[in-house]
Amino acid sequence: MQPFLVLIFRNRIPVLRLLLCLLAVPCWGQMESAEVPASDNGINLKTKDELRVHWLYGPYVPREGILFPLDGYQRRILFVRQAFTTPGIYLRSGFLGLVNQADGTPSPWGGGFQGYGRRLASNYGRTLVQISLATAGNAALQYEPRYDRCHCDGFGARTKHALIRNFMTYNRTEREWRPQFAMYGAALGAGMLSSVWQPQSKPWVEGYNCVLSQAGIGMLSNWVGEFWPEIKLRLKPQARRR
Repeated sequence: MQPFLVLIFRNRIPVLRLLLCLLAVPCWGQMESAEVPASDNGINLKTKDELRVHWLYGPYVPREGILFPLDGYQRRILFVRQAFTTPGIYLRSGFLGLVNQADGTPSPWGGGFQGYGRRLASNYGRTLVQISLATAGNAALQYEPRYDRCHCDGFGARTKHALIRNFMTYNRTEREWRPQFAMYGAALGAGMLSSVWQPQSKPWVEGYNCVLSQAGIGMLSNWVGEFWPEIKLRLKPQARRR
């Protein structure tokens, strides 16, 4: 955790204050959504409480689910699950740390457990900042942060939906398309901020690389999320024996 702690304490970068402000932003959405009764959407409270975050592909709405505008409280629940209570962020940070360890980047961090610990902490810190910025941006714009499985049939149509949703999302109507401004702005910002604690790194280069990673990993993640019920069925021992 040393690189992330160095960023916060030694360099006196106000990241903690930034994150606290970002967590307060969803309150705007909560105050606005309080004016819209739940009955207007025809959604019961049980459905509204089903805010799912998968460990592999993140927050999603199942095919049988209904998209509904999130209020500030629900956005905070999704944030906490993405950033702390779902194992996905730790598994991703650990995997990327291994990749960086194998590449030897950044080289000044060396090898061994100490080098891997720095790389793991760096990846976790960058992902945490990215989730925080995306949560704040989507709340301010009232954009949908979850992936919705396609209400369509066919491999091609579902794949097209998965790929498009990495670049487009819905506004508060949950019907009208909008570019993923918050998600890619968060990727750019997180990459640039991570350059503060990484040695010999350039902010714009790190931001650019983070945006490219979001584009590639995001499309793959959406595709896996779209077909996960079928993939999971194939992975079951009963299905393999057949």
